[in-house]
Amino acid sequence: MVIAIIVILAGLLFPSVAKAKTKGQGIMCLNNHRQLTLAWKMYTDDNSGRLLFASPSPYFGDTNADPYTWVLGYMDFTPSNPSNWDVNQDIKRSPLWKYCGESAAIWKCPADKSSIIPSDGPFSGQLVPRVRSMSMNLWVGGFGGDDGGLSDRGVWRVYLKESELIDPGPSRTFLFLDMREDSIDIGNFAVDMKGWPDHPDQTGFYDLPASYHNRAGGLSFIDGHSEIRRWLDDRTMPPLVKDGLIPDVIQSPNNQDVVWLQERCTRKLIP
Repeated sequence: MVIAIIVILAGLLFPSVAKAKTKGQGIMCLNNHRQLTLAWKMYTDDNSGRLLFASPSPYFGDTNADPYTWVLGYMDFTPSNPSNWDVNQDIKRSPLWKYCGESAAIWKCPADKSSIIPSDGPFSGQLVPRVRSMSMNLWVGGFGGDDGGLSDRGVWRVYLKESELIDPGPSRTFLFLDMREDSIDIGNFAVDMKGWPDHPDQTGFYDLPASYHNRAGGLSFIDGHSEIRRWLDDRTMPPLVKDGLIPDVIQSPNNQDVVWLQERCTRKLIP
């Protein structure tokens, strides 16, 4: 009888504990986003409003943009790639490192449990967490200041100075976004702007956002606030490619999650 009562009580308590854990992770995720955005803001202030690039130059061999890129490296699931598991490889070399209290924890959502077993180095043969889940809005800084030919070259604004962030405005332009473990690679999150605003039948993804918080993911915005956004379309959350990367181009017509991101991303260049 006692055992039966314990089992019943455990069954009643478990959902509450799980819900509390999820809520706690969401709060930590929001705080990480705010801290990383504050670091970006302090860097921007110290550099006369010049914005960091979301990724290095798209042109092979051109490393001129590297010192001004928020983070370098390529994440995947290759055991010999230290960008996956060693914070010394890319994160501690970031221009933001000295502005973020030298905290590697704020570069990752606590609900992201992706891991890898390095084939060499100090963690060789051990299961260790990957180091980053956050990526920067591509249209803030671009590929070394270039749009990389995405969403029709030269149509959409790549913001390079803080003073340019007028439309859609600081409170409606996202800066950092948590990405799925099978979609994150270089430092940017690229929103495909095709179809906005008049042809939602053309929408799709270059990258997929994370949904670690019960079908929701974390974002931060230029003005410093952060949000947990609940995704509405199941196509935004396809089955996970375990220990691999999902394709970079995914057609998703009339996906309201894509439209939501497009509205908070960039605007067309004025002819």
